[in-house]
Amino acid sequence: MREGVGSQPVEEIELDLFLEALHQRWHYDFRAYSRGSLMRRAQLARDRLHCATLSEVQAKVLHQPDLLPEVIDCMTVQVSEMFRDPPYFAMLRSHVIPHLRTFPSLKVWVAGCSEGEEVYSLAAMFREEGLFDRTMFYATEINRRALARAEAGIYPVERMALFTANHQRSGARNSLTDHYTAAYGAAAMDRQLRSRIVFAEHSLATDQVFSEMHLISCRNVLIYFDTALQDRAIGLFRDALVRGGFLGLGAHETLRFSVHAEAFTPFAEPERIWRRNSKREELAHV
Repeated sequence: MREGVGSQPVEEIELDLFLEALHQRWHYDFRAYSRGSLMRRAQLARDRLHCATLSEVQAKVLHQPDLLPEVIDCMTVQVSEMFRDPPYFAMLRSHVIPHLRTFPSLKVWVAGCSEGEEVYSLAAMFREEGLFDRTMFYATEINRRALARAEAGIYPVERMALFTANHQRSGARNSLTDHYTAAYGAAAMDRQLRSRIVFAEHSLATDQVFSEMHLISCRNVLIYFDTALQDRAIGLFRDALVRGGFLGLGAHETLRFSVHAEAFTPFAEPERIWRRNSKREELAHV
């Protein structure tokens, strides 16, 4: 790593300037993301654009707008699968959905939806459990390319074997083939599933909340944030959820150390599911 005259390595200075340029020029705010992850992703962007330094990447992204989607692809993690972590979906199916049945209409928000695998998983499960017709799903993502792929709902057919195995392990009594059509090496999710999903660009770092949500699923996103940004995101989820609504996080994420922890009660902590407290429960913490 090259050293500057001062105590901070040159690459760290370049990273700060690169992140500031992305924010000021294009309004993408990665400044509060985990530092180690950011450096790895920025270096990936450097390699993809065949640059010697991050300063070169910064210059290109400032002056060549057509390169921005490639840079954002590098700066965001797009790794998911349908019914990923089946015990999480099994717990939703067996213990959360019975509570959701008590609401006349439902809103579900998948924050950081990547290429759509999770929101289609939830939509399929809600259809299997008879809640689909009274539910609206909101899938948000900062990466526009990933969001477009999510909205298209088309996946390589070779991925469906893994998706099917996950689906069965989630406690499904139906076949995953009920929810997609395969042809020409691709699997297209059923149009009915897509009809009740709203796809939107949204940043947990800078944007405000969707309101009156009954379930928020934000999995394997907070691990890429620093503590302050984690607290901001959890505060958004607190404000978005109805009293008694549910929040699901990733396998290595927790509310335990958040400044907003007292707004939630563990519901199924091994599966990383919390429930928004009632006003009475919140007052009991005061």
